[in-house]
Amino acid sequence: MSSPETFLPPNLDRIVQRFKSRKDPKKRYEQLLWYAKKLEPMPEEEKTPENKVRGCTSQVYIAADLKEGKVWYRGDSDAQLVKGLVALLIEGLNGLPPQEILQVTPDFIEETGLKVSLTPSRANGFYNIFQTMQKKALGFELGMSA
Repeated sequence: MSSPETFLPPNLDRIVQRFKSRKDPKKRYEQLLWYAKKLEPMPEEEKTPENKVRGCTSQVYIAADLKEGKVWYRGDSDAQLVKGLVALLIEGLNGLPPQEILQVTPDFIEETGLKVSLTPSRANGFYNIFQTMQKKALGFELGMSA
């Protein structure tokens, strides 16, 4: 049996491998900005206090729906690099059942090599975004088992 910290859903694992293959920190930033550009726009009406990520210096919003037992996220940020982190997490976690999202630990950010390039406030923001996404998944998980 593998330990929980080694569990990475296939999409997230593919993203981690993509970042690991870029040795130059500048290339990793470019990759992050590429994710930011391809993030679907979030409807303005979803940018509510309930969807706002706490503890981020930039404005970050995460919304989620549960469809057929799978979580689908939407998100946005007013900072491009943070928006890239949001997009990376959404692409990596979208379409998974809540219990799988809850098994993922945030350590994978170290494998991407991004953590060394992130300022402490951005790294902290990443963890807050990740925790917000997990809290939403937990809400669905608890709702399904209720």
